Amino acid sequence: MNKVSDITRRDIFDTLTIEGISWNGRLDETDFLSRLYDLSKMPSNDGKFKNAIGDIWQHRVNNFDWEINWVFSDARFNLLHCDDASFLQFLCEMLHPIVRNDTTQVSKLHQMFNEYLAKDNFEIVEKTRISDRPIFIGRYKLLGKSSIQKSKKEIANFLSDEYVIKQINIMESAIENSPELAIGTAKELIETICHTILIERKIETDKNWDLLQLLKQTTKQLNLTPEGIPDEAKASKTIKSILGSLTTVVQGIGELRNQYGSGHGKKATFKGLTSRHAKLSVGASSTLAIFLLETHKTRT
Repeated sequence: MNKVSDITRRDIFDTLTIEGISWNGRLDETDFLSRLYDLSKMPSNDGKFKNAIGDIWQHRVNNFDWEINWVFSDARFNLLHCDDASFLQFLCEMLHPIVRNDTTQVSKLHQMFNEYLAKDNFEIVEKTRISDRPIFIGRYKLLGKSSIQKSKKEIANFLSDEYVIKQINIMESAIENSPELAIGTAKELIETICHTILIERKIETDKNWDLLQLLKQTTKQLNLTPEGIPDEAKASKTIKSILGSLTTVVQGIGELRNQYGSGHGKKATFKGLTSRHAKLSVGASSTLAIFLLETHKTRT
C-alpha cells in the first residue's frame, strides 16, 4: 500500500497545472521520460506505432492533440497509483538541473512538493550537488531531523569546507535508507574535524592514527578548562571526566562502524542496524564535532 496518498498526488499535479509549470522543464517530453522509463518497451496507445515513443511524438509534437499534462493520468506511467519510490523519483527529476536551470523555480517547486508531501510524512531533500546545483532524493520523513539540520548549520558556521558539508549531507540522507552508510560517515566526520583542527594548529598528524588517537591529540591541543574560574584543578578533573564520556561515545561510533557500518565487507547473511542506531551515531558525532570546533575557534 502506498503511503503518499492519491489526494497528495492530485494536489501536486493540480498545482502544477493551475500555475502552468511544465513538468518536463527545458527538455522535450520524450527526453524527460526517457530519463525514468524505457519508452521503447512501453506499449503504444495508438495502433499506428509500436511503442510509447511513437505515440508521444504523434500526439504531442505532430498533432499536438493531447492535453499538456497528459502524463499525470496516463495509465502506462500510473503516477497517481505507482509505488512511492517511483512517484518521488518523478518529482525529483523535475528538479534536476539538467531539466530545470531556473534556481528560483526549483526552490519554489521544492517547497511546494514538501508542503504537500509533509501531510503523508514524506519529504524531498538534497542528496548531493553537481556544478553547485542540488540533486534531490525523496524519502520518508526523519524523526529528529530538525536537530540534525541545526547541527549541520552550526558546523557550517565554523567550516566552509565543501567536503565536510558533503559528509553531513550524506549522513542526513542515509539515516533512513542506508543506516550503515550513515554510521560509517559519522565516524569519518569526527576524523575529518580532528584532522582539520590539528592542521590549523600546525600539528603534524600520523595517517596511521586511529580515531581515539586522533581525538586524544586534538583535545591535548585544546585548552578545555575555562579561564579565570576558582579551583581550576577541580574543573579540569570534571572536564576530563566529560571528555572520557565523549571518548566512549567516539569509541562506540568506531565500533559500530567496524561491526555494522559501511567501511568493511559483510557476509551475504549480514543484517545491519536500523535508522534509530544511525540517528544515535549521527547525533553523537555532530554534537562532538560542534564542541571541538567551538573550543578550537575560541582558543585560537
